[in-house]
Amino acid sequence: MMLKLFSKKNKKKQKESYSMNYGVSLLAHDDPTNVISEQFNTIRTNIQFSSVDTKLHSILFTSAAPSEGKSTVSANLAVSWAKQDEKVILIDADLRKPTIHKTFNQSNQSGLSNYLLGSANLDEIVKETKVPNLYVITSGPIPPNPSEILASKRIGNLMEELQNRFDLLMFDAPPVNSVTDAQVLATKIDGTILVTPQGVAEKHSVAHAKKLLDTVHANILGAIVNQAEIDKSSNYYGGYYGIEQ
Repeated sequence: MMLKLFSKKNKKKQKESYSMNYGVSLLAHDDPTNVISEQFNTIRTNIQFSSVDTKLHSILFTSAAPSEGKSTVSANLAVSWAKQDEKVILIDADLRKPTIHKTFNQSNQSGLSNYLLGSANLDEIVKETKVPNLYVITSGPIPPNPSEILASKRIGNLMEELQNRFDLLMFDAPPVNSVTDAQVLATKIDGTILVTPQGVAEKHSVAHAKKLLDTVHANILGAIVNQAEIDKSSNYYGGYYGIEQ
């Protein structure tokens, strides 16, 4: 049992290291007819129908623990949403271990942290991507106090400005059980989705994450269950994705 747990930890560390160095795979853009790309489209539709009476303007993606697929899911769903002719912006709110700048091949010299600290304006941090209708805000330089600046009034100003320019705001936030950042953001966002890998995430860990989100009255739209393995030959993610409410 100890060897099995050690193996799982090593695998998660490898995935974390890979995504931080190279970003995540954008199957929804690079291979749109792939079965997994179609599953992202299905999940997008399910999320849209999860809030029929109220249009979602902002969605937060998080997980219970690190390396559970939240960045892969948020990036690919952002692509899927943008393909519907919706103007979408994906914000890297993981100010500790960011990946979006690597995924979309963007500079990270100026980003969310610069805006929240007052050293950059919105036009300086919003960046176009290769995907039509999809824009990103990278994390920016890692600050010494991520939770504090995410809780500042500037985040409210940012969301107000972005909602005037975009149809949907998508936030990639840190794991709930690791730091308070996702809880802080969830109080300001229309809906929260918990990404959890089948056969990897521990039940008590997921339950604790949900409890933490419930504590701040987050609007939990559901959980995306994924089973992701890195294919050594292609560096794409395989497995399947589904949403549970």
